[in-house]
Amino acid sequence: MLYGPEQQKLQKALGTEKLAERVAEAIVVTELNEQHQNFIASRELFFLTTVDHRGYPTCSYKGGNPGFVKVLDNKTLLFPSYDGNGMFLSMGNINENNKVGLLFIDFETPHRVRVHGTATIEKNSGLLAESFEAELIVRVSVTEAFVNCPRYIHQYQRIATSKYVPQAGRVTPVPQWKRIDAIQDCLPEKDKLSVAALGEPISPENYAELLQKGEG
Repeated sequence: MLYGPEQQKLQKALGTEKLAERVAEAIVVTELNEQHQNFIASRELFFLTTVDHRGYPTCSYKGGNPGFVKVLDNKTLLFPSYDGNGMFLSMGNINENNKVGLLFIDFETPHRVRVHGTATIEKNSGLLAESFEAELIVRVSVTEAFVNCPRYIHQYQRIATSKYVPQAGRVTPVPQWKRIDAIQDCLPEKDKLSVAALGEPISPENYAELLQKGEG
């Protein structure tokens, strides 16, 4: 059932019970159809929702090259987890509670697809070699998918791919936040040489200035 008691209570109060039931019947499916698959495979970003150990929902932006989310079949999606800030909020949440939501958006058309499923993390998957610089692979078993009305999606034009997205054949730049002086003693060994090559450590205030210029 897509709707629980609280959704149904609001539907009844606002007179949308029949509409909500009809919409769910029309759009919610238990596997990815061809249109869903083609759309997801063309995306360069999506938003991932997970739930932490305290019950708080966590919404995370995930970006990569177009097609970085792979459609294995009509019930399975794969996506890479790249180097981040070491917190592993979403990945840890998946280990705690494997239910996830994924929102794929095209801001230019506009268009969007929502996916619900259960996820597992693969640390030693052979698929890591197929996703350049991925640290982990997430496998999502799809339980629900549906297209959402795009009328409130503001229309934006895509300008460029982030320079930090891993690209085969070139060295991925080191993010400036790793130069902040207060975290130098906490950096993993694999980061220390590349961070030192960027120059002297910077203060949090220096980093805030870089962020304002879009250089973070």
